[in-house]
Amino acid sequence: MSPQAHIRNFCIIAHIDHGKSTLADRLLELTETIEPRRMREQVLDGMELERERGITIKMHPVTMLYHHTDGATYTFNLIDTPGHVDFTYEVSRSMAACEGALLVVDASQGIEAQTLANTYMAVEAGLEIIPVINKIDLSSARPEMVAEEICKILGLPHTQALLVSAKEGTGCEGILPAIVERIPAPAGDEDAPLRALVFDSVYDSYRGVLAYVRVMDGAVEDRAKLRFVNSDLEFEVLELGIFRPQMEQKRVLECGQVGYIATGVKDIRGVPVGDTITTAKALNLQLLPGYQETKPVVFCGLYPVEADDYNELTMALEKLSLNDSSFHYEPETSNALGFGFRLGFLGLLHMEIVQERLEREFGLRLVTTTPNVAFKVVTEGGETLYIENPAKLPTEEDIVSIAEPFIRASLVTPTEFIGDLMKLCENRRGDYIEMEYIDPERVILSYYLPLSEIMVDFYDQLKSLSRGYASLDYDLADYRPSEMVKLDILVNGDEVDALSTIVHKDKAYRMGTGLVSKLKKLIPRQMFEVVIQAKAQGRIISRANVKPLRKHVTAKCYGGDVTRKRKLLERQKEGKKRMKMVGKVEIPQEAFMSVLTVGRD
Repeated sequence: MSPQAHIRNFCIIAHIDHGKSTLADRLLELTETIEPRRMREQVLDGMELERERGITIKMHPVTMLYHHTDGATYTFNLIDTPGHVDFTYEVSRSMAACEGALLVVDASQGIEAQTLANTYMAVEAGLEIIPVINKIDLSSARPEMVAEEICKILGLPHTQALLVSAKEGTGCEGILPAIVERIPAPAGDEDAPLRALVFDSVYDSYRGVLAYVRVMDGAVEDRAKLRFVNSDLEFEVLELGIFRPQMEQKRVLECGQVGYIATGVKDIRGVPVGDTITTAKALNLQLLPGYQETKPVVFCGLYPVEADDYNELTMALEKLSLNDSSFHYEPETSNALGFGFRLGFLGLLHMEIVQERLEREFGLRLVTTTPNVAFKVVTEGGETLYIENPAKLPTEEDIVSIAEPFIRASLVTPTEFIGDLMKLCENRRGDYIEMEYIDPERVILSYYLPLSEIMVDFYDQLKSLSRGYASLDYDLADYRPSEMVKLDILVNGDEVDALSTIVHKDKAYRMGTGLVSKLKKLIPRQMFEVVIQAKAQGRIISRANVKPLRKHVTAKCYGGDVTRKRKLLERQKEGKKRMKMVGKVEIPQEAFMSVLTVGRD
C-alpha cells in the first residue's frame, strides 16, 4: 500500500463561535500531538490578536499521527480555518489543499448563514463533508433537530452527523475513525514531476519566504533546486518540514503531504499565493488551478503619523501582503495627510485586523481615513470610472450617473425577529427577495442591500435586534444606479480630502450636521477660532465654530486707565488674526473614524 493511502487532508469549517478551534484542541490531544503540559485553549490560534478577540484570523495547518484500531498509523493534515465572513478567502484557500471537511454546527444555534456559505464552498471544491454537531452538553442543545436541519438544507444523511462536545471531550474519539473511513486519501502521482500548491506564505528575516504547500504530485527533497512556475523564479530549498504545530524539519515531503518550504527568496513579490512549485528542470508542466484574485469591497487611506515612516510602511505592507494576500494597496497622496496608501479589504473587520497587525508587528503609528466602497461613475465623455477614493470623484457637471455596489444578503433568524429585521433592511434601502423556512421556528431572509449601508454597524444592529440569534452572510450582486452625492468637510475654509465621503442624497444633510457636531467635540481648541463646515451639491449645509483659547492679558492691570486694557486686548486680537492666517489645525485620528458613527438609524 502506498504511503498516500495513509494520509488524510481535511479542514474544519463552521460559522463563527461554533467551536472549530476547541474541536481542533481535542483532536490534538487525542492524537497526542501536543504534550499535556504544553496544552492550552485554542492552541492553534497563535497570533496575539486571535487570542485577544477570541476569533481565528489565519488558517493554521498542523500534522497529527493517528494509530487506527486496524494497526495502521495515519497522517492527518488538519487546517483550522476562520469563521467570520471577512475571512472567507482564507477558508477557500485551505479547501484547495484538502480532500475533506469537518462541518461543525452548534447544537443549540443550529445552521447559521456562514455554515451554509462554507458548506456550499466545500461542495463546489469537491470535498467529502463530515457533519459534526457540537456543544451537546448545553442545556439548550437540540441535536436531533439540528441533524434534521443538516439533512434538509445540506442534503447530507441524518445518520452521518457525529454528536460531540468539544469542550467536555464527549464523542470526539469517534471523529478520528470517521476521518479515515469517509475522507478519501490524496490522489496524486508519486512518480510524476513535482507539483506543489502554495496555499499560504510568511516572511522570515533569515530564511526568506516560507511557502506553505500541499504536495500534489511527486515529492520535495531538502536542498533540491526548485522554481515558482508563474514567476519563473528559481531557488534552492534551505529547509522543509511539517507543522506539529511548531515547524518540525524533515528530509522530504511526500506526495499528498502538507508542510512548509524555506525558499531563501527575499523578493516578496515573486511568491504569489496560488502559484505552483516544481523542479528547476521540469518544462511544459500543467499548472495547478490557483486562486481567483480577491475583489476588495471596502477601501480606506492609510498614512504614517510621522512622514519619515513612509518607507517603513511600504516594507511592512509588502511583508504583510505575503501572509494576507486578500488585501490590495497602492500609493496615494492627501493634502491633509501627505504620502500614504489606498488599501482595499474584504470587510470592515478585515480592515481593523490589517491596521492592528501593521501597528503591532511592525511598530508603526498610523492614521486611517474613513472607509468607503467603490462607486461606478459614467462621465459626460462616456468614460466608466471606479472611484475608490471620494476625493477623486469628478464634479457634478461631468457625471452622467453613479452606481453603487449591492449585495445579496442572507439573514438566518428565529421567526419572532422577522419584523424587526425586515424593518432594519428597509431602513438601509434594502429590496426584499424571498423568505424560506428552515423549520417552524427559523427562517432565511434574503435581501438586496447597498454595500455602503451594511458596511459599518449593520451587523451590530442585527445582533442587537435579534438578541444575538440572527446571523449574516452575503455575496456581491451587482452595481445599481443611485442618487449619490459627495459630502465634503471644510476646516477653516480648507477642504479636508481625507474626511470626504460619498452618501445617498436623502442622507447628506443628516450626515453633514452629525459629522460637524462630532468634529466640534473632537478637534481641540486652538489659539484662534476654527470653523468647521459640511458641503454637499455646491452649498454649505452645516457649520460649527470651535471657540479659541483666550489668554487673560489684562490679569496684571490693577486699576489705572481703561485705555491700557483696551490696548492689550487690541494687540491680542491682531495676533489672533495673524495666527488664523498661518495656523494649521491638527485633526485627531478619532475624527477620521467619526464618519462611521454618524447619520445611522
